[in-house]
Amino acid sequence: MVHVLSSRILLRPTDPERSRTFYGDQLGLAVHREFGTGPERGTVYFLGGGFLELSGRAENPPSPAVQLWLQVVDAAAAHEELRAKGVTVVRPPVKEPWGLVEMWIEDPDGTRIVLVEVPAAHPIRYRPGI
Repeated sequence: MVHVLSSRILLRPTDPERSRTFYGDQLGLAVHREFGTGPERGTVYFLGGGFLELSGRAENPPSPAVQLWLQVVDAAAAHEELRAKGVTVVRPPVKEPWGLVEMWIEDPDGTRIVLVEVPAAHPIRYRPGI
């Protein structure tokens, strides 16, 4: 068995500074650490129970198969805050048939980010009798 101690998602943006502005200033993710120098320096952000690292530079945007799922406390509040900061909202918060409230945004390279609110009574949070 592999004993995983930590994890992170690694993105290679087409424009690192633009992506740092998006994740740091617009999304408001806190910086865990930075390394290197210059425009392609690495920046690692706290991402709930994991980390998101932006480092290097890609010639092409990532595949649409790459998506981020971020749980938030209040999707409606996140929607208003991010719109006020100029973030492009692909879809405003909607309560899905499976009970989660989901909102979709994209980073500057088009990486889909799903912001998810888990209501208090949802089985992910609460299971009666357990």
